[in-house]
Amino acid sequence: MALTAKQIRTGFIDFFKGKGHKFIPSSPIVPVGDETLLFANAGMNQFKDIFLGLKAPECPRVANSQKCLRVSGKHNDLEEVGKDSYHHTFFEMLGNWSFDDYFKAETIEWAWELLTNVWQINPDRLWATVFAGNQNEGLPADSEAAGLWTKVTSIPAERVLRFGKKDNFWEMGDTGPCGPCSEIHIDLGPDACDKKDVPGHKCAVNAGCARFIELWNLVFIQYNRAEDGKLGSLGARYVDTGAGLERIAAVLQAKKSNYDTDLFMPIIEATAEMTGHRYTAQLNNKTDNAFRVIADHIRALTFAITDGAIPSNEGRGYVIRRILRRASRFGRELGMHEPFIYKLVPSVVDCLGGAFGELNTRADYVATVIESEEASFGRTLDRGLEIFNEAAEKTKKRTDRTISGDDAFQLYDTYGFPLDLTELMAAERNLKVDKEKFDELMEEQRARARAAQKSASLIVTLGDVELPSTEDLHKYRTDHCQAAVTGFIEEGSFRDQGRLDMGSEAGVVLDRTCFYAEAGGQVGDCGTIESPGAKFIVETTAKIADCVIHHGKLVEGMLTVGDTVNAVVSKDRNSIRKNHTATHLLQWALQQVLGKSVAQQGSLVCPDYLRFDFTYPKAMTADQKQQVEKLVRDKITADLPVTCAVLPRAEAQKLGAMALFGEKYGDEVRVVAVGTDCEDDLQQAFSKEFCGGTHIDRIGRIGSFKIIKEESISAGVRRITAMTGSPLARYLEDRSAIVDELSVMLKVPAEEMVTRIGKLMEENKKLAKQLKSASRQDGADILGQARALLGKSEKVGDSSIIVGQLPPTNVEQARAAIDMLKKKAKSAAIVLGFADGDKATLLAGVTDDLVKKGLKAGDIIKHIAPIIDGGGGGRPQMAQAGGKNPEKISDALTKAANMIKQQLSSM
Repeated sequence: MALTAKQIRTGFIDFFKGKGHKFIPSSPIVPVGDETLLFANAGMNQFKDIFLGLKAPECPRVANSQKCLRVSGKHNDLEEVGKDSYHHTFFEMLGNWSFDDYFKAETIEWAWELLTNVWQINPDRLWATVFAGNQNEGLPADSEAAGLWTKVTSIPAERVLRFGKKDNFWEMGDTGPCGPCSEIHIDLGPDACDKKDVPGHKCAVNAGCARFIELWNLVFIQYNRAEDGKLGSLGARYVDTGAGLERIAAVLQAKKSNYDTDLFMPIIEATAEMTGHRYTAQLNNKTDNAFRVIADHIRALTFAITDGAIPSNEGRGYVIRRILRRASRFGRELGMHEPFIYKLVPSVVDCLGGAFGELNTRADYVATVIESEEASFGRTLDRGLEIFNEAAEKTKKRTDRTISGDDAFQLYDTYGFPLDLTELMAAERNLKVDKEKFDELMEEQRARARAAQKSASLIVTLGDVELPSTEDLHKYRTDHCQAAVTGFIEEGSFRDQGRLDMGSEAGVVLDRTCFYAEAGGQVGDCGTIESPGAKFIVETTAKIADCVIHHGKLVEGMLTVGDTVNAVVSKDRNSIRKNHTATHLLQWALQQVLGKSVAQQGSLVCPDYLRFDFTYPKAMTADQKQQVEKLVRDKITADLPVTCAVLPRAEAQKLGAMALFGEKYGDEVRVVAVGTDCEDDLQQAFSKEFCGGTHIDRIGRIGSFKIIKEESISAGVRRITAMTGSPLARYLEDRSAIVDELSVMLKVPAEEMVTRIGKLMEENKKLAKQLKSASRQDGADILGQARALLGKSEKVGDSSIIVGQLPPTNVEQARAAIDMLKKKAKSAAIVLGFADGDKATLLAGVTDDLVKKGLKAGDIIKHIAPIIDGGGGGRPQMAQAGGKNPEKISDALTKAANMIKQQLSSM
């Protein structure tokens, strides 16, 4: 019996455990603390600091199955999904790593052993590739790997092929660690080729067809590329390998397509049951393509949203929105016009929840987010498709067969169609899209981020210098300590010698510190670093790897590396501590009132207030907010102790301590427990959380607590802003002053103010009703005068020319008059004008039959607006203009009548 995907994943990890590797869980698909990357797109992402020399590895050998998403940049498989059998947006990358431990021989030998001995893949079907070298860059061929393939495996030399940089050289970026790679490919046989109809195509490794598929990439990191582009040997040697689980599963389950494996078929079967369509596993079949796209995209959406991504209009949120809308559009191919994608979330959880437990706990939240986004897009999708069809029909008549950038932009701006969706639909009709014009229009309207937000943190160019570690445990014990200056960071570079002169803005690095570096939602501390002859104002504190950086400005004297200094945290620290502990109380209270499904999505802890984002599908009621406030205040009144303890992660999890989803944690974690003063009995605490922040020792010190605002920030995510302590007292004093002022204005005591305001609002409603009634009467008069214009209108054929001036009115009533005249006249061009003091207004309306013949309201208005010293425009059916010269309204109307008559006569 063929292995299941679960057995393959477990077998891979167990194999490498047997080779001395430690299993490391997958990092979140939304990178933590790395804003340079939209999504985790390779297994090495979570080990980047090790490769860069910023962090020492916890273990020299590790293995895992990493959640990956490739939808942007050079790793973008989005457009290929559905068209073939092996491209995906989301996939699992099975990998093993060596951090300056074993190297090429063991890597090649073990990969071959697993594939051929353990998984019993026929070795005669396997091919290997190695780096052929690059003379221009002075890179030698990887003869070592080539020799090892025939030495430590049974593969013959003729199946070890050499390729250039494009296929067999890996680089992290423009600079940094890099090295040759060796790939293992499998020959799936002549029937697997998807390029048989391409003239001149010859099946071969790296020839671009589905017969030869890459199974495993073995990267040997042994060089470092400097900023000048030159390569040098790396001080350490690393191994980074990656094998796609989906491709391995297809081979071991003897399937022609990844989509036929147990990683996709349950989702495809659920889609078939929902839509009534049958999946036949055919390529170049629109229905089957739709099945594959939807199955792929719901996996990507479920994992990305689970790990913290939210559909939005920028950055990674926009990528998620594109994927979701693309899937929604393919749903139309299966007859799905109502939200349905969210109903597939349970199928994804059933397939993959065993390996990734986070899917189980956040499934309801993910479905809520997807359903909301589907419903929003669904309201405009059908109309957008109509607009696209009209644009496509126009394009077919043009020689360049290119949909205009204006039409593509309208689809994006008005109907929410991402450009790639328009390009996809155009390609299906053998049309192109004017992307250059689209980009130009986008730039004119808004400068919007299309990629990852640029990191606001300091980027350090290390060169040959490693950042020193800072001992920062003092942040939990005191707000001042003595330390020594170990270096400065200026203009992105670190130096461990020299001095800092007065007026310099820089980052100061100390050997120890009591400052808390920004992390976990808590802002970095500010304060001062002083020596007998210098004073440095710390404006914020950040951390890179194990180095704490105090950002600020030297306002007095001079600092030199080696100086002994006093680090003093500002008094804001106390307010921050109160707010952080209050945030823990708030999360506990929310779960008591709203249920255990409430999960933290983010937070901000600063001196003046706290902000807490959490999963919940609807707005909290006033009663729910009051219950939460009461629970928090009751605990504050009880003045219970707060205890912090460092525990093994597994032990902390057994205690029920909550972890912030998506955060990175080591083997040991710090637990903040509220309700106990004994580290040996944390179980009795009512609130237990993984937390590295600073807290008060007793919750009575918080003093007071109040929710200031509760709001939605995205589908399924709410945000509470609250205050405590002195900032709350000032806030309440300000509100009390407002109440006192209103009490004087309304001439009632504060306790009667609600009743008085209620009466005023009721009186205001009555007055508004009376005004509306009077307006209706005025409107009736305007409509009556408009009917009179219809009675004396001129006709050209069956079409009426209705032109005239109305008495002073408003735009709404004039528009209503035009709508009425359109209905009564059936076919008409209408221009009305009216004066309001020293302002003039013109409105034009044209019935649809005349619009189709080329007469447009916008053109009429643009033609006559200058006469009243104004301007305007609008749609073909309705347009308006405003001007400064009401005395010229009659002239404008005369010109409009002549223009319309002339155009109608020539039709």
